[in-house]
Amino acid sequence: MIKVMEARYLEDFQVALIFSDGREGVFDGRTLLARSGSLLEPLRKEAYFQRLFIDAGALCWPNGLELSPARLYEVCRMLEVA
Repeated sequence: MIKVMEARYLEDFQVALIFSDGREGVFDGRTLLARSGSLLEPLRKEAYFQRLFIDAGALCWPNGLELSPARLYEVCRMLEVA
């Protein structure tokens, strides 16, 4: 079962992630914010989006929004490690 081990805000709604298998990727939050929903509204403010944290291997925000680590693993642009 894949988990998010580390998350770091980059800029422009981009988040660098490290997964439990050691792979690294970048999540583009703009794709998430293209959707609608009451939990997404606060995230449209970059200062709030930056308040991300990890809970039980998922990427989360203080308003209760939680993104599945498996789904993040699928949609991230994975970085090649030399």
